[in-house]
Amino acid sequence: MSAELPELSPPWRDALVALDEDLQRRDRSPRTRRAYAADLERFAAWVCTQCADPRDASEKLIRRYVAELSAAGAAPATTARKLAALRALFASLRERGVVAQNPADLVSTPRRAAPLPRVLSAKDAARLLDAIPSRTPLELRDRAIFELAYACGLRAEEIVSLRVRDIDHDGEQLRVEGKGRKTRVVPVGEPAMAAVRAYLERARGLLQRDPANAAQAAFLSKTGRSLSTSDVRRRLALWSARAGAAGAHSLDGISPHALRHSFATHLLDGGADLRTIQELLGHASVSSTQIYTRVESARLRRAYAESHPRA
Repeated sequence: MSAELPELSPPWRDALVALDEDLQRRDRSPRTRRAYAADLERFAAWVCTQCADPRDASEKLIRRYVAELSAAGAAPATTARKLAALRALFASLRERGVVAQNPADLVSTPRRAAPLPRVLSAKDAARLLDAIPSRTPLELRDRAIFELAYACGLRAEEIVSLRVRDIDHDGEQLRVEGKGRKTRVVPVGEPAMAAVRAYLERARGLLQRDPANAAQAAFLSKTGRSLSTSDVRRRLALWSARAGAAGAHSLDGISPHALRHSFATHLLDGGADLRTIQELLGHASVSSTQIYTRVESARLRRAYAESHPRA
């Protein structure tokens, strides 16, 4: 929870604190807890002017809140996120017997356009990775990070939480802790393993400041601390900008998630089935993985439009 809540009635304040405790018990990430807290504090501050007790919050009240968000120009994705936080709050209250039903469940989520993820071609992915030199410790580290990101479809959070002991050199695979602390084992291609070995043998020891870190975070900053996801995004932005300046303009503004999307799309192109891709990505449901069939369909339509004389 944030350090200071707005002026709320005690029942609302207690409800927000209780939800945060529930999220902690369920191992939800600090980022998720902060996002829920920020959204719910705003809702609670608004609703306190109309009802001081969560037991009096109704479906009609939540619909009015959603309408006010839309009138204020909130994007459908923003409203959907706030509704998800409200559903979690009232689910927590229902479990505790404070409310008999979840009024937010009766409010439909605004329809959102589902933009296709940005995907690199296999050629551009190779150009980006090959453009990262292997001379300095930071270059060796970055090459290993982004080779792994593309070879294994890793999220930025999974990259920074990777430990030295999670790398199985003999089996050429990684133990990855994904969302919800779910663990999966993914294979690693030979170029990525070679980049990781080069980093561990030639660079990590030079970056390490604290011997206690010897078996901890695999990837270290220049000051020897563990990396953050913003560090990963910033370094990839640097390398993609350099590749763009060198003529590979399609690489400008690449994010770590674009490498993850490219990993999945290239697997699908190569004949992998959705269930396999789902397991490799660590998706809880195959419905999350099905977006890559839309990416492939869009690519085929573009190729048809560009190539067929009567398209």
